[in-house]
Amino acid sequence: MVDAVVSFALKRLTDFLIAEAAFLGRVRKEVQWLKDELGWMQCYVASAEEKQADDPIVRKWLNDITKIAYDAEDVIDKFILQVHDEETKERKQPDDQHTNKETKPTGCFPSMSSCVKCRKWVNLHDIGNDIEELKIRINDLIRKRELYQLESSSNRGEGNSSNSLATLRQLRRTASFSVEKKVVGHEDGTTRLLAKLLDPDRRRLVVSIYGMGGLGKTTLAGKLYHHLDVKMNFDCRAWVCVSEDYNTHDLLLRIISSFGFTTKKTKELNLMNEEGLERYLHESLQGRSYLLVADDIWKKEAWESFKRAFPDCNNRSRVIITTQSQEVAEVLDERTFAHKLRFLTFDESWQLFCEKAFGNPNANGVEEQWKTLGMEMVQKCGGLPLAVIVLGGLLSNKTQLEKWKAVRDHIWQNLTKDNIHIPNLLALSFNDLNYQLKLCFLYLSLFPEDFEIDIGQLIRLWVAEGFVPQDENRNMEDVAKDNFHELINRSLIQIGKISWGRVATCRVHDLLRELAIEKARELNLLYIYDQMKHSTGNSSVIASCRQEALYSPAENCLWLRQFNPSLRSLLSFHPYGYKWDIVDVYTKLRESYVKYLPRSILNLRRLQTLDLFSSKFDVQLPNEISKLQELRHLFGKFYWNLEIDSLRKLQSLKFVFNKIWISINTEKLGNLRELWIYGSVEKTTKEFCFDSIAKLERLEQLVVKLDRNDGFASLQPLTRCSNLKDLRLYGKIEKLPEDIHNVLPNLKCLLLKYSCLKDDPMPSLEMLHSLMILNLGFRFYSGRKLFCSAQGFRGLEILKLDVKDELEELQVEEEAMPRLRGLSIPKNSSLRIPEKFRSIPPPAECYFEVEDWFDWV
Repeated sequence: MVDAVVSFALKRLTDFLIAEAAFLGRVRKEVQWLKDELGWMQCYVASAEEKQADDPIVRKWLNDITKIAYDAEDVIDKFILQVHDEETKERKQPDDQHTNKETKPTGCFPSMSSCVKCRKWVNLHDIGNDIEELKIRINDLIRKRELYQLESSSNRGEGNSSNSLATLRQLRRTASFSVEKKVVGHEDGTTRLLAKLLDPDRRRLVVSIYGMGGLGKTTLAGKLYHHLDVKMNFDCRAWVCVSEDYNTHDLLLRIISSFGFTTKKTKELNLMNEEGLERYLHESLQGRSYLLVADDIWKKEAWESFKRAFPDCNNRSRVIITTQSQEVAEVLDERTFAHKLRFLTFDESWQLFCEKAFGNPNANGVEEQWKTLGMEMVQKCGGLPLAVIVLGGLLSNKTQLEKWKAVRDHIWQNLTKDNIHIPNLLALSFNDLNYQLKLCFLYLSLFPEDFEIDIGQLIRLWVAEGFVPQDENRNMEDVAKDNFHELINRSLIQIGKISWGRVATCRVHDLLRELAIEKARELNLLYIYDQMKHSTGNSSVIASCRQEALYSPAENCLWLRQFNPSLRSLLSFHPYGYKWDIVDVYTKLRESYVKYLPRSILNLRRLQTLDLFSSKFDVQLPNEISKLQELRHLFGKFYWNLEIDSLRKLQSLKFVFNKIWISINTEKLGNLRELWIYGSVEKTTKEFCFDSIAKLERLEQLVVKLDRNDGFASLQPLTRCSNLKDLRLYGKIEKLPEDIHNVLPNLKCLLLKYSCLKDDPMPSLEMLHSLMILNLGFRFYSGRKLFCSAQGFRGLEILKLDVKDELEELQVEEEAMPRLRGLSIPKNSSLRIPEKFRSIPPPAECYFEVEDWFDWV
């Protein structure tokens, strides 16, 4: 965990040395020394954490390293603010703020130049002193490590993990004779997986079960393994627990033992190398139908390490694997069936709880107040079987109602205290992350319990916090999205709403959130003020933590007045719904009713995101907003003058009034990727022209909402926007281009509303081979019939038709829309559709209008 903080500081120092070489001057050597020393510490930290996490001396030493890493970050930021930004600012002419030309001091005050140089020298001197203090502290740490023999202590633990983790790994070493007699839930999954195991297809098949730790993957695999039909279907069966720190030689020995192959003695097998064991196992399985359960696989390489020993003899052999990783589950083998294990329903959770707590599944004879308390706690378990089982076992021995209430009031503390499996099982998943993913995961601890997190906002916050490294070939937001999907892949984040084929929101299970909070507090990363829980907090923590979260109105929080020079981000979650965030490079005041932004916002020179959106008010920005050269995302209802021509790093702009947009010189906005425009067009033309949009060659999402009587000119200029993937147009369109597949070759999502098309749009739209989601809204077409040909819409997955009585029929030839999985039409519509479409359900991705107000502008 400390390795994440040190690695982050080390990466920042490395980037800093490269990016700021011209400004560092005489302190460059000191910064290089600091970087090198942290690099050596990093090598020791990971080993010390893994092997001696239970040693109080090592924990104290690691805590001191954490503080040094934080202070090293602060030195970098101090330099950027006091030296780099100040010198960059002075290089520009006062009256020429919109140019990048370097200028020499002129006019009546040439001595100003020497003052600037003097100020820079003073600042560099202060930063040099800061680094010198860090040197003293680092050398003191080295001395203490030698004094207390921390290195030898670590060596004595070589090959062993901390006591708690080692105990957990031993407990998790599952075996085929471990049978859960009463398995609640997952009947649907059991039936589906059983059919795969007993399928007459003779080729070998890998069946993978994946999901969050504690969901019951091993239990379900055991249920299948011991099923009577399975026992009769295979000549031999074996069960092995792999785990994340597997040894291939040991795995092969245990697999051979589990199969019961006895032609060679154990002593003889132990003397064989891996290749010999593989050959022996392969020969023993020849001609036999076998079933192998490989429980708890973390990496694809684990299966690859012993896969060669399992022949595909075309005799219906099967392999079951369990894993937390979706990626491992889906790409493990050439023929793989991946089954995502769901959370239990409330009824299933309640039945399981009653079995454990009351000894019967229906809670017969239990008083109502006990049931009410029990149901409240079961609801908090969020359908996680392990949590329900531990809760039921914990309460089964408590015969007083007051003790049940005490458990309810501190449910997660009681569960984790009562059972080693829960905290350490989740900790194993956390420890397997790289340092960037660890920081991204810990950041989730700032969000309230059961909070639905907006993905776009989360991505921008991760970038603003510096958790995402810069990549010459990729956009930082794209890298952050990869991090997000990796956390989903590892079952550490739950998908919430899906909008336009993309994950729009996510949630974190309460147990994982508690883990994140615990780990973040160990690193002094966060403080949470929750008015409902009467938080008080340690004053030293409040004055030194890096991130703070506020779960109550700001005016009620006296602790906000405390000085905290280490604070990097402050997130506020108002109990009535709206929230604001302030990070040194991220400011969000959404629904805060700000109409005029003060010029003091210009002091935030490193600002990346400015979110001022309010559904009720438009916002006016200072004319000098272009000074915020690091700005990447700008949100608000912008009805007034918008001086953003020179914001070359701007990637997102929402929501700008059309008359303001046409006054902007878009040639310099070459990095713009998201653009939302609304409002009426010029009275003389009554058409929206795409010429200004055509200059935005990196644009990926374009949303334009015109007044209902206004329309669009030709879409042809969009040919230059070859990266456009998401297009939503509200307004009249006289005619779609006949070669629309050439105009928009990479389009994946399309919405047309109020288009009033006279000709059937389907013959043109069906040629968009990349199109996955098509939303045809109210008054998109004035005809009575839509026709799709046999080769049309090859990639379409979701079709939404917001039709009234004018449209009578949707005709679709047999081979059209082969991938359609979601169809949405109004419930009372009389539209005639093909018989095969009647069984297609409405899409889960029903959140087409993310910004509800936008549909009514």
